[in-house]
Amino acid sequence: MNSEMKHVLIKVPQVTLGFWIIKILATTLGETAGDAVSMSMDLGYLIGTIIFMTFFILAVVLQIKAKKFSPYIYWIAIIASTTVGTTLADFADRSLGIGYLGGSTLLAILLVSTLFVWNNSLGSISVSSVHTPKAEAFYWLTIMFSQTLGTALGDWTADSAGLGYVGAAYIFSGGLALVVACYFFTKVSRTILFWLAFVLTRPLGAVIGDFLDKPIAQGGLEFSRYTASGVLLFVIVVLVVLLSKRPALKQH
Repeated sequence: MNSEMKHVLIKVPQVTLGFWIIKILATTLGETAGDAVSMSMDLGYLIGTIIFMTFFILAVVLQIKAKKFSPYIYWIAIIASTTVGTTLADFADRSLGIGYLGGSTLLAILLVSTLFVWNNSLGSISVSSVHTPKAEAFYWLTIMFSQTLGTALGDWTADSAGLGYVGAAYIFSGGLALVVACYFFTKVSRTILFWLAFVLTRPLGAVIGDFLDKPIAQGGLEFSRYTASGVLLFVIVVLVVLLSKRPALKQH
């Protein structure tokens, strides 16, 4: 397969500032929307996980079957992954009783194992290598684990570590700033930095989402989960539309 064909088949967006802004908004939406279904609708974490996992699987199937990059299908899949990540992490942490630290440890192991198997199987975990159905399957499985891990990390940092939502947001923002510094001023693998940033944006979005919708007595702003989710979704759609004419991922 020549590089031109690979470029046609790669169905992930360019990793630009716009990508990261939408990613953080999508992870924040995942937290508010996931909580809206599991808590506000009182469906529980298990039912919420089943609902969002179904949407996630359908979105990934559409993404893999698509003949070319579609920003709309891609970001629907990302939003689905972050909502299922919210309810799945809450189910593991709270319903199964393994706690935030236990859930974070388990998910970190699953994430690293997936990346290890992916790299051994296909020789690369770079997003620029995602040009086959098998690579896409690994890509989306990695994303789901990273989104779920991010939720558990966010909850552990804000609640168990006692930093609160604002304090946790500072921690994860600082982590992202460090990744950015490494990108510009070191020769650390760009692939490693990408996945580190991808993981860190999830707990950042999670604690921002909790800050928006949790009660004031718990350190939040107590906004309606439905209102917060609606506003976040609107902003994401606007940004995706504005950026939709950009070409797919460039080869490096």
